[in-house]
Amino acid sequence: MTQSTTPAANDKSALEMMRAYFRDFKVLKETRREYWGIQIVNILDCTAYFALLTIAAVFLSEDLGLDDKSAGYTVTVFTSATSIFLLFSGMTTDWLGIRRSLRLALTGQLILRLAMVCIGLMPSLPNRGLLAGIVFLAMAPFMAGLQTIFQSATNRYTTKRSRSAGFNLWYLFMNIGAAAAGFSIDIVRQALNLPSVHIFTMGVVTALLCLIVGHFMVKNEEQLTSPDDPPEEAVEAAPAKRKNPWTAWREILAEKVLWRLLALVALILGVRAVYAYLYLLMPKYWLRTIGPDAAFGTLNAINPIGIVIGLVLFIPLANKFSTFRMLVWGAMFSSIALFPMAVPWQMYGMSIANAHYVMALIAMALLTVGEVVWSPKLYEYTAQIAPKGQEGTYLGLSLIPWFVAKTMVSGFSGHLLERWSPEKVNIDGVAVPLQQAMINNQIGYWDRPEAMWLILGLYALAGCIIAAILEKWFVAGSEKKAETPATSAAT
Repeated sequence: MTQSTTPAANDKSALEMMRAYFRDFKVLKETRREYWGIQIVNILDCTAYFALLTIAAVFLSEDLGLDDKSAGYTVTVFTSATSIFLLFSGMTTDWLGIRRSLRLALTGQLILRLAMVCIGLMPSLPNRGLLAGIVFLAMAPFMAGLQTIFQSATNRYTTKRSRSAGFNLWYLFMNIGAAAAGFSIDIVRQALNLPSVHIFTMGVVTALLCLIVGHFMVKNEEQLTSPDDPPEEAVEAAPAKRKNPWTAWREILAEKVLWRLLALVALILGVRAVYAYLYLLMPKYWLRTIGPDAAFGTLNAINPIGIVIGLVLFIPLANKFSTFRMLVWGAMFSSIALFPMAVPWQMYGMSIANAHYVMALIAMALLTVGEVVWSPKLYEYTAQIAPKGQEGTYLGLSLIPWFVAKTMVSGFSGHLLERWSPEKVNIDGVAVPLQQAMINNQIGYWDRPEAMWLILGLYALAGCIIAAILEKWFVAGSEKKAETPATSAAT
């Protein structure tokens, strides 16, 4: 990796930059209670959200009896609708205000999670799978609304000088919530020996707690300012000159840098899809290869825990290296995370359950290291190549392939599981559990889960290699800009 041309970054030692990173958080002492109330809601809601997302496909199959394909289609509708509603949730938050938007989103979550609990606990209820799909779809606008509220509130309740630290802490808290979500799944399913539907029960409790926190801690909606904020900031916030939407779109589509950006995100689509595998493929894959007592929640918690540690240790050093190369090589790390699971389990020299635990640990470690390196750099690269004043537009457009990846993976997830990691396989007319068939060598490599991970891994890695080969084309013109990227979550 090449050194950055920023002298200030190179002159500082790693320890000095790490100390500066933590010193930045001191400015948050000037924030009001509203900021901390929003962060409490952030942790609680992310714990519920990531737990529900991880358990969704398993719940639909185990509790409601849907097959892998139907469960995959249901999750497709849910995740795709959430992404679509993100396009409109910002306008709704601006219209209603943070307090009313927060109350509406949390009340909707509370009612719909309670409805899902009722569906899960009433086996005699007809068409439970269809009803669950409708409830998931109804959850989408409230899920999207909360994401917008978190970002709007973090911006509203911080000053100009504390804003960067405020968003960094928001991102850290989000990942702490994601880690807690993984552990909560195993507490409910393993420690308490309860059915998966009670993950939604936990979601009802967190929504209620969030409503209480929001009621008592989020009252003031005025923009927080400090005496140090420059007076000209109000002038800069004045509305920009408006253009006809069709004219604006024609100008954007005529920009060559836009097509470079879309080409890059298309090439790393396979890597972005890996994060969809975490909740669409891996929970059922682990249950079917490790066994019904697989601690898949804890395995999924490795990623957010690693991100929290990585953000603290790595991001202060990240500016020392080329943005594009960090992006590509980090993405390669995430892509090769699938290959440990492509190795036949017998080669690990242990029981099938222990072998898959080892595979999972290696895979999650590689995935996390890669994400810490490449994910922030994608936003930095986007900001670098975007024409001045269009950074937000380009950041929004860069999310389109991620929406496509989630939709495609969700739609195909059931087919992938039924082809390579079904609950049972047909051996001479007899349905045999997948794990048992693998132990008895009754199915060949290309009909086992290892083949699925090999194919998906090669697809992800190939895109990264092509991007690395085309480096000069992708970085053309980006050296002229030196933007400071805003912290952004990648979900």
